[in-house]
Amino acid sequence: MRTSSFGRCSSAEFELPESFGTSSPTVGGRAYGAMMPVFLNDLRSNHHKELVEITLELENDAVLLCNVTPAAAYSAPNASPSSSRGGGDDGAGVARSLSITSRIRRKFPWLRSLSSASVESVAAAEDPVTTARNARKMRAKLERTRSSAQRALKGLRFISKSGEASEELWGKVQERFSLLAKDGMLAREDFGECIGMEDSKEFAVCIFDALTRRKERRVSSINREELHEFWLQISDQSFDARLQIFFDMADSNEDGRITREEVQELIMLSASANKLSKLKEQAEGYASLIMEELDPENLGYIELWQLEMLLLEKDRYMNYSRQLSSASVNWSQNMTDTRSGNDIQRLRRTLQCIALEYWRRGWILLLWWVTIATLFGWKFFQYRNRSTFQVMSYCIPIAKGAAETLKFNMALILLPVCRNTLTWLRSTGARKFVPFDDNINFHKMIAFAIAVAVAVHAGSHLACDFPLLVNSSPEKFSLISSDFNNKRPTYKSLLTGVEGVTGISMVILMAISFTLATHHFRRNAVRLPSPFNRLTGFNAFWYSHHLFALVYVLLLVHGTFLYLTHRWYHKTTWMYISVPLLLYIAERTLRTRRSAHYTVKILKVSGLPGNVFSLIMSKPNGFKYKSGQYIFLQCPKISPFEWHPFSITSAPGDEYLSVHIRTVGDWTQELKLLLTKDDDKLPSVKRGATFGELMQLDQRGQPRLLVDGPYGAPAQDYQSFDVLLLIGLGIGATPFISILRDLLSNTKTLDELGMQEPSNTETSQATRSDESSNSFTSSNLTPGGNKRSRRTTNAYFYWVTREPGSFEWFKGVMDEVAEMDHKGQIELHNYLTSVYEEGDARSTLITMIQALNHAKHGVDILSGTRVRTHFARPNWKEVFNKIASKHPFSTVGVFYCGMPVLAKELKKLSVELSHKTTTRFEFHKEYF
Repeated sequence: MRTSSFGRCSSAEFELPESFGTSSPTVGGRAYGAMMPVFLNDLRSNHHKELVEITLELENDAVLLCNVTPAAAYSAPNASPSSSRGGGDDGAGVARSLSITSRIRRKFPWLRSLSSASVESVAAAEDPVTTARNARKMRAKLERTRSSAQRALKGLRFISKSGEASEELWGKVQERFSLLAKDGMLAREDFGECIGMEDSKEFAVCIFDALTRRKERRVSSINREELHEFWLQISDQSFDARLQIFFDMADSNEDGRITREEVQELIMLSASANKLSKLKEQAEGYASLIMEELDPENLGYIELWQLEMLLLEKDRYMNYSRQLSSASVNWSQNMTDTRSGNDIQRLRRTLQCIALEYWRRGWILLLWWVTIATLFGWKFFQYRNRSTFQVMSYCIPIAKGAAETLKFNMALILLPVCRNTLTWLRSTGARKFVPFDDNINFHKMIAFAIAVAVAVHAGSHLACDFPLLVNSSPEKFSLISSDFNNKRPTYKSLLTGVEGVTGISMVILMAISFTLATHHFRRNAVRLPSPFNRLTGFNAFWYSHHLFALVYVLLLVHGTFLYLTHRWYHKTTWMYISVPLLLYIAERTLRTRRSAHYTVKILKVSGLPGNVFSLIMSKPNGFKYKSGQYIFLQCPKISPFEWHPFSITSAPGDEYLSVHIRTVGDWTQELKLLLTKDDDKLPSVKRGATFGELMQLDQRGQPRLLVDGPYGAPAQDYQSFDVLLLIGLGIGATPFISILRDLLSNTKTLDELGMQEPSNTETSQATRSDESSNSFTSSNLTPGGNKRSRRTTNAYFYWVTREPGSFEWFKGVMDEVAEMDHKGQIELHNYLTSVYEEGDARSTLITMIQALNHAKHGVDILSGTRVRTHFARPNWKEVFNKIASKHPFSTVGVFYCGMPVLAKELKKLSVELSHKTTTRFEFHKEYF
């Protein structure tokens, strides 16, 4: 609807937004006036009637109505504008009109922008290009709201996450000024380090230049007072002030316009600050993209209001990648009412949540502790009631009790590392009651118990009962003399006998193995001089662990030649360890024979950024695996003994095997060198390889690779959950790539068969709520059955990495998922932590380019895929909350692979959200 402009400012017309009729406009938080909407509505309803001229006078913050006169002259085609005022001088009328108009504009900025745009459009009526730009400017000003400005303000932080210059932050700046300033002056090059941008000094220098240009002088250094002035400007809470600084950084010639070349320079500056070399190389193209969007009139420059428009509308461009945001409406409905009930009820819910989370670990540990305590007590009281107690007091029952637990744990410690057995058990109903994911942790706990038992057993013998036996009186020794052939032993003879030698040897070998297996030695955290540096690292751990083969032999001998036990059926060492030891030997034998049978041929070697390369190998006959499992690789040419685990990244239905290997150790570096040193004999190294193509190559002269597996991993049971949350850090994304491909393959198969179930959460909520409302029924579908393959309805994949080149590792997979997942069952989210978080001024322009490029071309500027890349780290609490709101009464499998540092936070959120909402989160982890 159109109406005449106010007063006598202009005869031009303008568009009244619909929102003006329903709410009172605001500027700076103050209302224009309660009667303004009524006035505007009246204009709408009477726009076809006779017009009147309204004279307004401004008095402080009030608008006074001075005069209302008929304006019939306006309706006459040839009437003079001044005639409506009863004649008079035209120039005086215009002057008075302009005076009133300027006063109104100063008081109400929205009228100022409106009227100025109208005047400009009239003045440039003969220039259609300028008219088009002015029309866009007027629309942009009308659409600008306080809320959108506040959102945009978050995207222009120069100093801190909050954007506020607190006294504490300014105090730190002053401290750095005192250290960096020379003769009381801070150099231009040190400005970045002083304000906390030590990693972005070039960007800080650009800010420095923009602020000094405002002072209409070029300086190379500033004093403390000027620094404080600059600090207040970059920390200003006004959106317009921050936007002006950002604009001035690009507007180097101070003409109020930014050209394509100046935009390109600012892009290169932002790319350098975020260490994005690829983006820097393509800065010219992205500058053209911004000009194409903001300068459709092709005038060759953009102004402040256009940059403001892009920043304010950034969220509109990015809506395509915010699928989770629309799901928050059900959050309150999914929240468990933790406020209701008394303290007893809240305590009961808390205990129930803890029990559901830890009951499988709890009963295993309880059974283990009870067994150890029972064995120790049984052997303790047995020797407490024997005659040897009269000679060696409590030393001998303590030593024998510790020995009994030692024999039990030496047998038990082999079971968690029988990988083939555990892989088979994972596919049975035992996985409901046994936490197979914690096998290595349990192995470490048993090792600690063995170390304690060895210390107690050996310490009691060497420091207690041996001295008592050697120094016992003839009367006491006569009670046990038959056990020593009626000859009192000496301390030396006890140490040099079979029992003493085997016992001391086992202690030494265990001490070496346990020490080299600790985290600091295994991860090369301990720095030793040459040649002792060979005692650190994975190889030292691997070879030292094989010393336990000799330990078990010595243990059998030690348990056979006992001083105080003579009948064979009382010597129970062989009874404890025989079955687990035979099982472990059988597993190693199977591994050796199977690896010889599973010799693979290399089909393709792909060099990838970030010291990563992928291997595509032939799939051995009869080799079957599940998504999420891993294999061991051995290259006899490098070492005939070393086996190294790698997650399988191909899908079970593929005709080949693929793994991605990061060169972080000696073995992987040697393997990469071996595979890439001879181009005539090996597949050529290609970057950005896709999975869908196999290369037929001459296999002569290839290094021999042996494969052992597959072995079970936490992620292999992903089909037992309604929803998947897959989180990978860096190379930790590899176990989940196979799952994504498998889900996509299953979706395509079901689509072809016409059996695809609806992915809408609401339509299947009732069905899933019945089967997943408690932990004991959430995973009781038939293993390997069809129901398992149809249970998982949605998957969310979060990949967090520091290197932008990492996204090339699985570029083909992500494009394939984005292209074929028409029902939105799989959501992919990439996070790049090396770029400053969204909202930082150093990444603001990159965020704009990213949103524009994806909206126009559907491709992310960093990953080169259809998946948008977020900056910094995810807000995991928000991620969990939104998934819980989108999938109530569902069981969510949270699978994490990466460094241990994040696992604790994810585990805490899983427990917390399972307690607070109707969604159950089950956390599983793998470390690399």
